[in-house]
Amino acid sequence: MDNKRKIKRIILTAVAGCLMATAFISFQKNDINFLKSKNMEIFQSVYNELDQLYVDTIDPDKSVTNAIDGMLAQLDPYTVYYSEEDNEELELMTKGTYGGIGSLIVKHKDYVAIAEPYVGQPAYEAGLKAGDLILEIDGEDMKDKTNAYVSNKLRGEAGSTFKIKVQRPGTKSPLTFDITRREVQLPIVPYYGMVRDSIGYIQISSFSGAPYPIVRDAFVKLKEQGAKSLIIDLRNNGGGLLDQAVKIANLFIPEGKEIVSMRGKTKYSIQSYKTTDEPLDTIIPIAIMVNSQSASASEILAGAMQDLDRGVIIGYRTFGKGLVQNIRPLPYNSSLKLTVAKYYTPSGRCIQALDYSHRNDDGSVSRVPDSLTNVFHTAAGRIVRDGGGIKPDVELTPEKFSNNMLFYLVAENQIFDYATDYCLKHKTIAQPEDFSITDADYEEFKERVINSDFKYDRQSNKALDALKEIAEFEGYSESAKAEFEALEKKLSHDLNHDLEYFKKDVVNYINIEISKRYYNQVGGEIQQLKNDKELDKAIEILNSPGEYKQLLSAPTKQDKRKDKTEA
Repeated sequence: MDNKRKIKRIILTAVAGCLMATAFISFQKNDINFLKSKNMEIFQSVYNELDQLYVDTIDPDKSVTNAIDGMLAQLDPYTVYYSEEDNEELELMTKGTYGGIGSLIVKHKDYVAIAEPYVGQPAYEAGLKAGDLILEIDGEDMKDKTNAYVSNKLRGEAGSTFKIKVQRPGTKSPLTFDITRREVQLPIVPYYGMVRDSIGYIQISSFSGAPYPIVRDAFVKLKEQGAKSLIIDLRNNGGGLLDQAVKIANLFIPEGKEIVSMRGKTKYSIQSYKTTDEPLDTIIPIAIMVNSQSASASEILAGAMQDLDRGVIIGYRTFGKGLVQNIRPLPYNSSLKLTVAKYYTPSGRCIQALDYSHRNDDGSVSRVPDSLTNVFHTAAGRIVRDGGGIKPDVELTPEKFSNNMLFYLVAENQIFDYATDYCLKHKTIAQPEDFSITDADYEEFKERVINSDFKYDRQSNKALDALKEIAEFEGYSESAKAEFEALEKKLSHDLNHDLEYFKKDVVNYINIEISKRYYNQVGGEIQQLKNDKELDKAIEILNSPGEYKQLLSAPTKQDKRKDKTEA
């Protein structure tokens, strides 16, 4: 009997516990639902009071949109509301397409100019050229209009037609073109080719749209041309569609391997993405180039290639975006891009660098310090870490100083205008691989810049001004006056000296701009790769089979002992 009573008591206790747990969960849900209803009612009441009594008229769309944006601002920067008017921006982000003419534009004094018409797109096919100043669109004067305003006028529904009047350098009278807008696909694989006798190169600028078939075809063609190793350039690639990264990885990774997994709140956001097809090549040595602007889908591809020891990552630590977004349809053709999960590379690490759920007192978000990251291991046993993007296997040192003068030469259209005039004087140029302006050409460019009264901020002068302020604050201004005057004299503005000092960088940029005029975007990319130190490092490693193999191998016991000794 005692045993029966004990069993009965245990059962009753368990049932009571279950009932209490159910009641607690039910209470929590009811509590949350009450809070939601309460606050929605308060919001509606506040809006009604404003609408009826506020001294000025309230714009319903603007007010509610601002309220939504304020609510989403507490989350992460990737959860964004798109009204019906903003859906074109969303299409561009997800599909990489928009209705327009397919050309870059640039502000040029009083007007906006055509900067780079894409091959095969309406602007290119209509005959617009880099340097054309846009005077009118459908009869509307474009003088003093902003880049954004002109861009909005050039874009529109695919199939719609408009007239554009331009002033072309070297022609007396304006030219008028009838252009029919199309769905424009941004260049997602701007260039691929052989960069050395047996090394292929593929640049992927985005994972929006459908880069997979283009990358696949490019790789097949490079193999036919004799590629024995491959460079995949993901620098400045901000990401796009997750499935495209998985498919591209599948070109080099065997069937059935996990490339990335997702973990979120709902069962639909808990998924594993594996390779589903036979790869094209699981042996060819691969170098993947990344930098601080390589994010999201770029990091998925780079992370999978690193975790599965399928390629060497070269460059700079990546951005660290380990969050996944879905597009949720809302009423009245609006949409919500919503963060639904975190993604994890094959080793199990999440490379998200910022924790938006824990903000500082001022609202800012800090990067996860290396000391708080966790250790994971690649398939071969190499150590990798979470919490801070993809750390390259070969981490390069960024240049200490950027060319400040070059920035202003570009911003002031000095190089753009020189390239335009150069093209008027030269019907043809050499192939991009061989082309460069001559020393005489550069002397002519220097003379143009000096005579144009070109001005730019010098970092040395800024630093000197800051030092003078500090000296005055600390009471050394008078005693160091002579030294400051002498230094100021030495740092006096000498444009001719600066143009000569930065000649190499400026010439490189001029060569790129001119090559684009004759050979379009491909010409510019080829020209740019000629002086790419990061590319040179990737080539060096692929040309060193021993070093390549060692980079993808787990450290030996001797290496581990050495690391401990050095630490």
